[in-house]
Amino acid sequence: MPRVNPLFHAVDPHAASNVIQLKLRDVAQLFNSLDPSPFNEKDLDHDAEEFIVSWARELRHHEKLRLVIHLDNSPPQTATAASLADSVRHYFGYRASINRLEFRQLLKQGRTSLLIGGCFLVVCLLLGEMISHRRGPGAFWDIARESLTIGGWVAMWRPMEIYLYDWWPLKRRGDLLRKLSHMQVDILVKPAAVPG
Repeated sequence: MPRVNPLFHAVDPHAASNVIQLKLRDVAQLFNSLDPSPFNEKDLDHDAEEFIVSWARELRHHEKLRLVIHLDNSPPQTATAASLADSVRHYFGYRASINRLEFRQLLKQGRTSLLIGGCFLVVCLLLGEMISHRRGPGAFWDIARESLTIGGWVAMWRPMEIYLYDWWPLKRRGDLLRKLSHMQVDILVKPAAVPG
């Protein structure tokens, strides 16, 4: 279950299984107030982003996502429901593109590490083999040969870590961000109270 933030919380616990809901006082809570970008390119507030991403992670992966934003106050006239929806999707599209770059960089680092580690391993094993054929008496040569073998295999630790463990969390987050960049976004404004 995602962590609870007092500003961002689900509205209807019985909503459809593919719906993420936010209840906000006004639209300014959704965006980073320090970001000077034009409205449709503004960054989301960090807490809002984490709330949406953590809820999306909990939902069924095969269903298309829908974000419903409940506002107590009407958005400014410059911010239509369509422009708000586009801003949210644009932000997650931007984050997905950054994630793709990070993923490519990780794989490039893995290839470089594999090349360096593989070469170092070969050199260590060759030196160890030379020592085993030409060694003199004593434990020193045995220790040197074993140290070279261990050192060579330790050099393979980083590429193995990248290719066995590091790539898939990044890929999974990228898939989620791409899904969020295509979600339906609905804005619901609380009706104004009628003076009695």
